[in-house]
Amino acid sequence: MPELPDLELYVACLRPRVVGQALQRMRVFSPFVVRSVEPPLSETHGRAVVEVRRMGKRIVLHFADELYLIIHLMIAGRLLWKKPGAMRPGKIGLAALDFAAGSLQLTEAGTKKRAALHLVCGEASLRRHDPGGLEPLECGPAAFTAALRRGNHTLKRALTDPRLFSGIGNAYSDEILHAARLSPLALTGRLTDAETERLFEATRSTLSRWTDSLLRQFADRFPGPGDVTAFRDGFAVHGRFGQPCPDCGCAVQRIRYAENETNYCPVCQTQGRVLADRSLSRLLKNDWPRSVEELNF
Repeated sequence: MPELPDLELYVACLRPRVVGQALQRMRVFSPFVVRSVEPPLSETHGRAVVEVRRMGKRIVLHFADELYLIIHLMIAGRLLWKKPGAMRPGKIGLAALDFAAGSLQLTEAGTKKRAALHLVCGEASLRRHDPGGLEPLECGPAAFTAALRRGNHTLKRALTDPRLFSGIGNAYSDEILHAARLSPLALTGRLTDAETERLFEATRSTLSRWTDSLLRQFADRFPGPGDVTAFRDGFAVHGRFGQPCPDCGCAVQRIRYAENETNYCPVCQTQGRVLADRSLSRLLKNDWPRSVEELNF
């Protein structure tokens, strides 16, 4: 799922292309993608885009007369910028917003269709789609600490909870926790003040660094379908299971659950302890390695 740095990239690339431009028409190729009924999408035709912004993991196009088009990319949704009136990009094409300067196309790879479009009228209706999480690059340490300690959850769960923090998902939570030298399974209620401060600084520095890097990389072009990804060269641990940690050289480990996995370095983050994988550790039982020494035996 595109996260804060990727979504900020989309927003930055969209602003010079669509703000101030009138939407000529919206073409819907897959009706399921439209999740709202009133007002109809046709209400946006002929109206200019006033603003483009990010709201959590959603992109919002603000049209004249307080109309807001909410784009939720979910896991596999992506945006493309094509020539005016460009054809549907195969079966992955869900919808196209046609402007005089180009066509903004919403695509989604895979069979699970989760991406969504909502059109709402008024700020109050827009706010109902906002999970309410704290913006990690705009808050101070006190607000960050208060959100973190609102409940007693694992750090991985807390960072990825959109009601607590805005825009952080599976990939960047792994990178943040590695930078903070904290276990993904550490409980928020047991963090010391020093660890909380370290996590705050790691969150800001990781998200800022990757956002700035992407903005520089795509300063002169719109990102293509493979440019917005959860697996990037330069990541320390996410998506690097079995590869050496760039800081200590230990093999990166993982915890798999459902469709996701958490990647971490046992030396840098868990004091040499290999965390139990819910399924594999139960299968292997006593053969499951519990330390770096057993892992390398």
